[in-house]
Amino acid sequence: MRPCRWVAIAAVLIVSAHLTGCKSFGAERLDEDQVDYARALTVSKRRQILGNIVSLRYADSPSFLSVTQIIAGHSAVAGVNASGTWAATGASSSGILGGSLSLTSNPTFTFTPTTGEELAESYIRPLPPEVVMPLAQSGVPIDLLMRLAVQSVGTELQNSASLSGANPGTVGFFELIHALRRLQVAGLVSIRYEKHDKAPGSVYLAINASSEAPPKVQADVALVHKLLHTDRREVELIYGSGPVDGPHVAIITRSIQGILSEIGAQIPVSEKDVARHAVMPTVGLIGEETRPVIIIHVDAAAPADAFAVIHRGDRDYWIADDDFDSKFAFSVVQDLIALAQSSQNGKQALVTIPATP
Repeated sequence: MRPCRWVAIAAVLIVSAHLTGCKSFGAERLDEDQVDYARALTVSKRRQILGNIVSLRYADSPSFLSVTQIIAGHSAVAGVNASGTWAATGASSSGILGGSLSLTSNPTFTFTPTTGEELAESYIRPLPPEVVMPLAQSGVPIDLLMRLAVQSVGTELQNSASLSGANPGTVGFFELIHALRRLQVAGLVSIRYEKHDKAPGSVYLAINASSEAPPKVQADVALVHKLLHTDRREVELIYGSGPVDGPHVAIITRSIQGILSEIGAQIPVSEKDVARHAVMPTVGLIGEETRPVIIIHVDAAAPADAFAVIHRGDRDYWIADDDFDSKFAFSVVQDLIALAQSSQNGKQALVTIPATP
């Protein structure tokens, strides 16, 4: 076969190889980008939440910035060149083949600050009980949920309130949530949500313990009834404070900003900062509490394997990766934020990945 024909055939093979690779290029990028960008969004949201907790600890205004669009533009440009010479006498012949493949990536991110009515609705107004409490039915520990998102039950049972003179709360509140947790572990607590057509839904708390239950269970049931001032098996949880008529228990829920503020209130700070009124004293533990709901460490440098870390001033603030309880509580906070944002149409991140061969 003549050399020029070999050159032509080789050129065709090179072009075919490039085109074959380009056909799978888009699929490969989709597979990688879907995982990578989802992971990056998770990490960035985690750092933003932790950053706002630390900012609120020092009375700084929090900022809520949503990633509303990601355009991960990729292109693959293939090229081939071929040349050859052939002598009529067959004395000499030569051929040169070459190919190239250029890959480029130009991601574009769109950020949208949360302001105005969306800010008030999602972060400043208290979460409705019918939004918060059903999480307990899906497996979230009820004591953790109420520790995070409920400020008070009735008029007597108060959660901690850092902005009210570092009020640590009342013992009865913590007795209630821990008794409910023990009953939940025993499978005796249920949360029922009732949807309405033209009004907000209703949420009910039921304790399904029989008179033949073990003494410890009966003691917890009696304690819950005493603290809630009712002996009914099921009560409706409504937003409010003070005594209410009928089978109702009034609770005051927190806003997202309130939740983040109270988490931050348990971050340890230096006595020097407290003395110069740069920060409020750390809220201590009360009743049956044995640890902060989320332990946030403070030091000059965070470990490399920290679950979440944010830098402020000359210090790092972080959640340890080997602290499962804190990580789980942090994930519940993320769930509450997602529920608060559920009414914001168009605030979910839109990922567009054009891959041009």
